[in-house]
Amino acid sequence: MSAKLLDTHAHLIADDWDTYRARPFTADLPVPERPDFTVTAEALLKLMDRHGVDHACLVQRGHVYGYDNSYILDSARRFPDRFHPIVILDTQDPATPDAYRRMVREDGVAGFRMANSRPWILDTRWMSSPTAMKIWEACADLGTPVTIIVFDNQLSYVLPLIKLIAKTYSDLPIVLDHGAMPYGMSQYELALREQAGEVVSMPPPPDYGIAGTIAIFADVPNVYFKITEINMERLVKANVGSAGLVRRMVDVFGPDRLVWGSDVGQSMLWDYATKVSMAREAAAELSEADKRKFLHDNAARIYRLDTAGTATV
Repeated sequence: MSAKLLDTHAHLIADDWDTYRARPFTADLPVPERPDFTVTAEALLKLMDRHGVDHACLVQRGHVYGYDNSYILDSARRFPDRFHPIVILDTQDPATPDAYRRMVREDGVAGFRMANSRPWILDTRWMSSPTAMKIWEACADLGTPVTIIVFDNQLSYVLPLIKLIAKTYSDLPIVLDHGAMPYGMSQYELALREQAGEVVSMPPPPDYGIAGTIAIFADVPNVYFKITEINMERLVKANVGSAGLVRRMVDVFGPDRLVWGSDVGQSMLWDYATKVSMAREAAAELSEADKRKFLHDNAARIYRLDTAGTATV
């Protein structure tokens, strides 16, 4: 029997552009262009049912909708047994902590995502200003995970800061998007680096660049690592097998700290069937029990769903 999956990183794109309009994060940015594809709630459910995915965390598509989380919230209200919204709100707005508490209480929000939309901004206010720290405190009080995305050029100084915060809120799950390591570099970051004339190469096995980056979290058990299509893009381009990377991460951090997410709605190089197949291939060197943890049960525990243990189809 194949292990069931829990998709921790699904982006929705509505087909109703009058109700769900594109919005920039801040007034100084242009209104985002309308994507040339959609991933509606109904379409995602069909894909999930077809490929053995029982739950999905709906991660706000910030580069389309900014801080307007309406579509993922409305979709989760319609399908509360399948969808769990992860919102993005302005970390510099003093109203955000109370707004987030209301969303958790009234809208079933499952987590908060912190994101810096521009890799050339090299400060840490977006995640550690006094106002932002109030959000960490709210999430810790509520027990809802914080997901955080870190650009490759920020790893050297942001990862130690995350470690400090993780130790301050030792019961708060913190999930690092795309693993927060060299193999988590997005196509966007890669293009910026290559346009600047830089030759980008990935660190080879057997360490994959872990020792110089996320290894600092080996003794921080409330920090988790999300493997997505972005990781697969870097691995395929480097001609490196994904199973070795996942095996190495389990060896360093144990089997309880890795989760899988498709990144559907953002990374669209492969269709959903291929994303699921690649997730299973990435788990090929794990025991059956550890496969279930990586593909499903760890996320079910982190997001406090009641489905851990029902992981076969």
